Amino acid sequence: MRDRYSVIVFAGTTEGRKIAEYLGNAGIDVLVCVATEFGRRFVKEDGCVRVSSERLGEEGMRRIMKEGCSCVIDATHPYATVISGKIAAACEDTGSEYIRMIRTESREEDDIIAVPDVSSAVEYLKGTEGNILVTTGSKELGKYTEIEDYRERVFARVLSMPTASQTCAEIGFEGKNLFCMQGPFCEELNYGLLKQIDAKYMVTKDSGEPGGFEEKVRAARRAGTKVVMISRPKESEGYTFKELMEMLGRRFGIKPSDEPGSDNGRKITIVGIGMGNEDTLTVGARRTIDDADLLVGAERMINSVSRGQDSFAEYRPDLVIGYLNENPGYRRIAILVSGDTGFHSATKKLLEMIDTSVFDVDVKCGVSSIAYLCSLTGSSWDDAFLMSAHGCDANIVGAVRANKKVIVLLNGSEGAERMCRELAEYGMDDVTVTIGQDLGQAGERVSAGRPSDIGRTDFGKLCIAMIENPNPDTRNPIGIHDGSFIRGDAPMTKEEIRSLSVIKLKLGENSVLFDIGAGTGSVAVESALSIPHGKVYAIEKENDAADLIRQNKMKFGAYNLEIAEGHAPEVLKGLPAPSHVFIGGSSGNLKEIMEACLSRNPRVRFVINAITLETVSEMVRCFGELSVDEEEVISLNVSRSNRVGRYHLMNAHNPIYIGVCRGRGQ
Repeated sequence: MRDRYSVIVFAGTTEGRKIAEYLGNAGIDVLVCVATEFGRRFVKEDGCVRVSSERLGEEGMRRIMKEGCSCVIDATHPYATVISGKIAAACEDTGSEYIRMIRTESREEDDIIAVPDVSSAVEYLKGTEGNILVTTGSKELGKYTEIEDYRERVFARVLSMPTASQTCAEIGFEGKNLFCMQGPFCEELNYGLLKQIDAKYMVTKDSGEPGGFEEKVRAARRAGTKVVMISRPKESEGYTFKELMEMLGRRFGIKPSDEPGSDNGRKITIVGIGMGNEDTLTVGARRTIDDADLLVGAERMINSVSRGQDSFAEYRPDLVIGYLNENPGYRRIAILVSGDTGFHSATKKLLEMIDTSVFDVDVKCGVSSIAYLCSLTGSSWDDAFLMSAHGCDANIVGAVRANKKVIVLLNGSEGAERMCRELAEYGMDDVTVTIGQDLGQAGERVSAGRPSDIGRTDFGKLCIAMIENPNPDTRNPIGIHDGSFIRGDAPMTKEEIRSLSVIKLKLGENSVLFDIGAGTGSVAVESALSIPHGKVYAIEKENDAADLIRQNKMKFGAYNLEIAEGHAPEVLKGLPAPSHVFIGGSSGNLKEIMEACLSRNPRVRFVINAITLETVSEMVRCFGELSVDEEEVISLNVSRSNRVGRYHLMNAHNPIYIGVCRGRGQ
């Protein structure tokens, strides 16, 4: 044995063994003291870690402390109060630093009977009927002999040590009433044992997560067994395991790579928790949550699945990652996300932000609200258009217009009411809306009907909707017939010119388009229908024309079309930066309009229509003077047939010039 140890660990718990491994891996000399040869087997000895199974009284403790150590860690069992008292006294006598590790107490549950000690548990059980599984060890097992018919009713589970089994046999616990094995145990083993003996009661200590307490409780609930818990002795001072690991890391300058548990030492698992109840929580998710020493997520999610671990109520990825970096003592972190991890979840952003050189990462999928709603309604979702309006703007009207079935996550009751109102306003009151509210919760409800009817319902906080449209408009929106638009006296870009202009814009899925000099709004409407996830702003200075645009917007269901009344370029200042600009009328301000758009987005794409040669000349001059790359100028001559008697005559329209350019900035 070495003459001097940097740290002495009294390790009667799983955490004590982990602390020794943690320090040993970092090159810190550790003496681990255990009470028995049996306990010695579970501590790995190496160059830095040595184990003593010598039974130490206070004198023996003082002796090894006097040999020299930087600190003494008391990681004995929370119920071993006598031993803890002796360790603390020896430290005081020798001037050694005493550090007590305490376990976080389990959360109190209504279905658990808490008693202060074994004697109280026995008194309670005397007034009951049915078999009893005792998991509190062999030391106080003799007290259970006070229960009438204890040889038939009471079954004991103790450590697989000869001395323990001998003690049990001497007081009448043997054969089928005695189980000798080393814990902690998984839920399934506990459940199987409870079912095998038909246990009506189980007596356990509050050994916390490391001692398998939660696994016992879950198994008991499944088996219909009542839990009698021996409460812990109160401890006023000490460090939790997490706090102790952090303190030791700082004191000895231990890097994350030195820490035990995995290649990187810390693991984050992103867990989809389904609807937030046990019925929709997968087995893998439940096990991951139970094994975690920290739960992270919205408060309602934590409350729905927690077994009493530490928690951090936060769902914003940047704040979550920041907290984990500031609290390195947490080793197994479960980040909770609702529903599934792959559909409009925080998972994507989290995976982008997690540093895999620090954390191992895993993802556990969950039951999505989409699948759950469809199971309740007997519907499929493989033929549905899926989208989310939760916490973001979404063109539900456009999706419903073009699809037979749409399933959308909504922004609570307000989002459900708004969706129903807008579907009715945009002439879609013939669709069927099915809304699932607070799915998986106590207030779960599913309502169905027409938008105007169901919109008057009081909705829950969490809503998802399925909208079925028997007559979707699946046609390509490019090339709407001129006669379909409400015309009035405002100018309108004709069908052929409009179609080619929209094609030349080369709009993308999320484009932002300015239609300047929008007239009746034909280009704006056609563009909005082409990019339902994008945004179109129709800029128009004439009030009558702006009213026409509103009418056409409602007629065609162009929900993502906004109208900005005023003169360009002044009115553009309050709008987001455009990715594309169509200019159908500039009122002599073409250069100023282009400059304003380029200042917002140096790479903006322009498509310009010109009728007069003067406008063509101004357009070409702008191409030369501004920081743009000219792509092409097209002269388009359109003639349409006109039937006269039995003849068809071609009527020529004025030629139109289409100019295309793009900003060359960065």
